[in-house]
Amino acid sequence: MEDEWSFLRKLAARLRQETAILILATLIAILALVEGINTGVVFWIWVVVMIVALIRRPLVEKAVPPAPVEPAQADPEVLLRTVFSGLAALDVPVLIIDREASVLVQNAAADKAFGAFPSGAHISAKLRSPGVLDMVRETITTNTPNQIEHSERLPSERVYIVRIAPIDLPESDIEPGTFFVLSFRDISELRHIDRMRSDFVANASHELRTPLASLRGFIETIQGPAKADPKAQQRFLGIMFDQTTRMSRLVDDLLSLSRLELKSHIAPDQKVDLVPLLGHVRDALLPLASDLDVTINLHLPPGKVEVLGDRDELVQVFENLIENACKYGQEGKVVEVSLLNEPGQAVEVVVSDRGPGIPAEHVPRLTERFYRVNVEDSRSKKGTGLGLAIVKHILTRHRARLIVKSEVGKGTDFTVRF
Repeated sequence: MEDEWSFLRKLAARLRQETAILILATLIAILALVEGINTGVVFWIWVVVMIVALIRRPLVEKAVPPAPVEPAQADPEVLLRTVFSGLAALDVPVLIIDREASVLVQNAAADKAFGAFPSGAHISAKLRSPGVLDMVRETITTNTPNQIEHSERLPSERVYIVRIAPIDLPESDIEPGTFFVLSFRDISELRHIDRMRSDFVANASHELRTPLASLRGFIETIQGPAKADPKAQQRFLGIMFDQTTRMSRLVDDLLSLSRLELKSHIAPDQKVDLVPLLGHVRDALLPLASDLDVTINLHLPPGKVEVLGDRDELVQVFENLIENACKYGQEGKVVEVSLLNEPGQAVEVVVSDRGPGIPAEHVPRLTERFYRVNVEDSRSKKGTGLGLAIVKHILTRHRARLIVKSEVGKGTDFTVRF
């Protein structure tokens, strides 16, 4: 009985779907009978149309919407691993922490910068800065991003922009503020450049202020008390000449640095033979060495030793290094200049003195502008504090390196490696 009712319901549904066609076929049959067409023929045609309409597939089928499927909840640990897989490739130190400020994961850059955090350890195990800890606590409480500038002094001085922000995982039931990303952007180089720039302005002003003050004082003396004293005038004029020469050297060195910085990206493409070049530099410095009672010994290999470079700039480099060795290594009485050209090795020029040496803490800063190991000693020897900075810029343009090795009481070696 149920099957019969089911059949009748389906038939009724089909009749409702094909109502338009059934009505149209019936009207056409009536018109055919009115026109006098054979009744039997019209009947059978009408029957065939009815059968075809009922058994054919409907032109438009009612779409049955699929049953709603509940989205599967993502595993929080899987999502965290997915997030961290992207952070692990960064060269910026990154930590993921929870609401207790315990470290869940860290990338390789963080491991290198701060050392490995024990699993689940509080960030204070490695980061003891009150500023960083207060910032983390504030962000965990307010659930808003935050950042501060933080300095690390060990194992070396580094400056970071430390930023913390909550992780939003929209595909899970984890509420925002459950996990946080703590990142460290290293700005040490920017701070170093800013400090060098301010030091440069201060030092340049100081270096020019001193001789200018001396000149003004001597001019006032010549115009006043020494106006009728030719001997005093001659002595003061000699000192004034020395001061103007000092300022001239300083300005020349500053202009040299500016020119070098403008073309530092353009590598020289000419070949320069270092054998005659070093001989020329030694000959030019012989009068200075003689005045200082220093002997310059030159050790050159046979044949040519060519490198790509600018001859005038390389002359400036080796004049500066050998002159410094004569002045500041004067106690050793000997300066050794060696040109090394071993097969398969880089070409090297080594300038060695047997002077008092340079303390280790000063060596890394020797090429900074106006940096002096001993200010009074440098000024007494007419140094501007820019010589090694110029050397560094020239060698950078030549894609060469300056290597300094020194031992207090035994002397210093300056090596130029091409």
